Amino acid sequence: MSGRKGYIARVSGPVVTVKGLEDVKMGEVVYVGEEELIGEVVRISSDFFIAQVYEDTSGVRPKEPVVATGKLLVAELGPGLMSRTFDGIQRPLRDIRELIGDFVQRGVKVSALPRNKKWHFKPTVGKGAKVEEGDIVGEVAETPLITHKVMVPPGIKGRISWISEGDFTVDEPIAEVEYDGRRYELKMMHEWPVRRPRPFRERLPSELPLVIGQRVIDTFFPVAKGGAAAIPGGFGTGKTVTLHKIAMYSDSQIVIYIGCGERGNEIAEMLMEFPQLVDPRSDRPIIERSIVIANTSNMPVSAREASIYMGVTMAEYYRDMGYDVTLIADSTSRWAEALREIAGRLGEMPVERGFPAYLPDKIAEFYERAGRIKTLGRPEREGSVTILGAVSPPGGDFNEPVTIHTLRFVGAMWALDTELAYRRHFPAINWLRSFSQYADTVERWWTRNVSKDFPQYRRRALRLLTIASEIEAIASVVGEGALPDDQRLILLVSEILKEGFLRQVALSGEDVFCIPRKQYLLLKMIIDFFDKAYELITKRVSVDEITKVPEIFEMMRVKEDERGIKAVEDLYRRTMKKLDELAQKYGIIYSG
Repeated sequence: MSGRKGYIARVSGPVVTVKGLEDVKMGEVVYVGEEELIGEVVRISSDFFIAQVYEDTSGVRPKEPVVATGKLLVAELGPGLMSRTFDGIQRPLRDIRELIGDFVQRGVKVSALPRNKKWHFKPTVGKGAKVEEGDIVGEVAETPLITHKVMVPPGIKGRISWISEGDFTVDEPIAEVEYDGRRYELKMMHEWPVRRPRPFRERLPSELPLVIGQRVIDTFFPVAKGGAAAIPGGFGTGKTVTLHKIAMYSDSQIVIYIGCGERGNEIAEMLMEFPQLVDPRSDRPIIERSIVIANTSNMPVSAREASIYMGVTMAEYYRDMGYDVTLIADSTSRWAEALREIAGRLGEMPVERGFPAYLPDKIAEFYERAGRIKTLGRPEREGSVTILGAVSPPGGDFNEPVTIHTLRFVGAMWALDTELAYRRHFPAINWLRSFSQYADTVERWWTRNVSKDFPQYRRRALRLLTIASEIEAIASVVGEGALPDDQRLILLVSEILKEGFLRQVALSGEDVFCIPRKQYLLLKMIIDFFDKAYELITKRVSVDEITKVPEIFEMMRVKEDERGIKAVEDLYRRTMKKLDELAQKYGIIYSG
């Protein structure tokens, strides 16, 4: 080992006390012990400092050497990130497997980006061009789905003295910038400290919805591109499955999935599923626009803490190219538990349920890196990072600290319900406990692109579900048969909404992804049915007569019809016709 050296004075799990080294800085990377385990400085005192180690410290002893690198914990950013799986500190797991086998050993050092692979670089500017930080100077076909845009790194500007087209590795110079008598080599890759947000020109309002294809989310509780949402739920409520479906079908261009402290079998299942999934827009494998960070529950707890920052740094990098990126963190509760364990070993004063006092600051720091922005550099472009975080409250208790503090910093919550999950209702999102602060702003997109009366149908459906829950409480006491006909109709239509709209197929088929137009038509059909049926009831038609309409059962199943929108439109016409025939039978003329 070379560099400034000290020695281990004390070891407490992933926390190591080091003496004999001066002039270290917070966040500096150190190599710990004979095996050079990777660590990061987290506390500095007058005659010692403390580092958290991102690898297992079993067998590490006092007096072993510690080397300071002088560098912060950074992410390598360049062509070669896409379609790959990394651990929490950006070591590619496939490369580690080829090097040492199926089990990750301590002290393994592998470059995040392949150094021997050549990429064809195509310049987009010429010699003599003036460039500033963020300017795009060339492109690389990273995958068939993603064009990697090589940018001038932050902090560099000047005039291009030379630039070449051809095949290069990521650490070979592809251009040179001259400024004020100094020359800077440009490569296809650069490094960025993971705990520092990347700069941008301007933050833009979050007005465009992230279309997910799940009706309960897109219609009732949407998230905007550049927004942040939390999905809390107890064990077995479907957090991971829901997030997997979002990763597979949302209309973002890039997905970064962080398996943070989750069970290894869930990550393994995802890694087996992803290569087989086809992007419906391009007929290419979805993995070609995805990055996976796998930091499972059996991996070192410190690396779990770092994996969140590693993922959001890569997301910001692709955002700066002008892409819409969805970052999925599953789960932030495991990340918070890592913070709690490290804080405990550092001897910090615990507060709520043993979590450190700075837990809210850390949660805010993470979610506030979401956003839709105007990037630095030319050509002008917009990009976004949407952050979706799963929360795993113990026992499904939403009043625990991680859930409470998360809800302070996100714009939407999709509250998963244990009872719905046990009834096999997917997604098990409780429509009475969930919320979205983006609903009003993204409604403009729906009115422009789907229908002008969409907001009216959305609000009426939510209101109807709320009233139905109140009536259900009464019916549980007196029985449904004792209720007046108008209330029985509300219960009937709420059941149609739950079964025919809110419930969705989880695995495959027509109903796995629902396009916005179809979502609107399904909602319109159900609410228009309610309006006509309600008027019939007010004019003395029995609710029992209305429930005999055979199309009611079809309304609960038409979502799965492979004819798609055509099937919904056909059912709408037949349903309205049946109600008109019923009105004619009783000599009723509709007021509308």
